[in-house]
Amino acid sequence: MFSTLFRRSGASAATIDHDAMVAAVNARTHTLVDVRETGEFRGGSIKGAMNVPLSAFDPDKIPSDKPVILFCLSGARSGVAMQAMEKAGRPNVVNYRPGVSGWRMNGLPLA
Repeated sequence: MFSTLFRRSGASAATIDHDAMVAAVNARTHTLVDVRETGEFRGGSIKGAMNVPLSAFDPDKIPSDKPVILFCLSGARSGVAMQAMEKAGRPNVVNYRPGVSGWRMNGLPLA
């Protein structure tokens, strides 16, 4: 349903724009993965997200029953996690590059 809202920027990095992210969160169609460190995650995250810190990131920890959206504070760490997911051969993974900062800048709450 949301696959047409994903963009590829460069050879491999798929991203999701803000409006598509909001739609995915509201529809609960994706596994949301916050790759910030545990202390950052405890300070608030996007509702419904699981925490898999980049410092201990393992693609096998991410459920494979839904498409995956990775995010962090600003898109850098989630980009690194995205590369790990691609190397592990995981399809249907995108990066929400605005991250938690972009989520907040758009006036949306953290859980």
